[in-house]
Amino acid sequence: MRTGSIERDTKETRIRVAVNLDGTGSYDVHTGIGFLDHMVEQFSRHSLIDVEMRVEGDLHVDQHHTTEDSAIALGKALSQALGDKGGIARYGQAFSPMDETLARVALDISGRPWCVWRAGFSQTKLGEWDTELIEHWFQSVAQTAGLTLHIELLYGSNNHHICEAIYKGFARAMRQAVEIDPRKGGAIPSTKGILGG
Repeated sequence: MRTGSIERDTKETRIRVAVNLDGTGSYDVHTGIGFLDHMVEQFSRHSLIDVEMRVEGDLHVDQHHTTEDSAIALGKALSQALGDKGGIARYGQAFSPMDETLARVALDISGRPWCVWRAGFSQTKLGEWDTELIEHWFQSVAQTAGLTLHIELLYGSNNHHICEAIYKGFARAMRQAVEIDPRKGGAIPSTKGILGG
């Protein structure tokens, strides 16, 4: 089983994240931000990556550190679970419809972090979560997991649907990308022999 576990303690947050790439989409998520919990749960369920996430953050200040650090820890756990990335499909993409909304997510587990974000929200909060932090969450995951990540909102008007379509698209793209391709025989999917750098 390809698993990763990260514990990250700072003066701003205390975090434990564990993932299993070969899971069933089970989750146990508590960040202190309800809508963020909901989105990480969606990621787990639709990627089939098991996720345990516990965050104690300085929410009395604001939500920035909790959002950012949860994404950093998740990205590190995913990277740890991927190891040398031998045999993986590497690429994933998904169109993700939700009612009036359609999002597109494409990614490469390249080891070269990059996040292109072409989406936005017309309100400042979803539940109690600041919508400006959603892009930052994806940038932080891409940075620490080593993803080249492209996220695009093709159209949509309901902010809840927009966010959920993006997370579900990310999940489905990751599900494709982390799958082991038996035809590769465990080979690293790059002519360089390594991914990244």
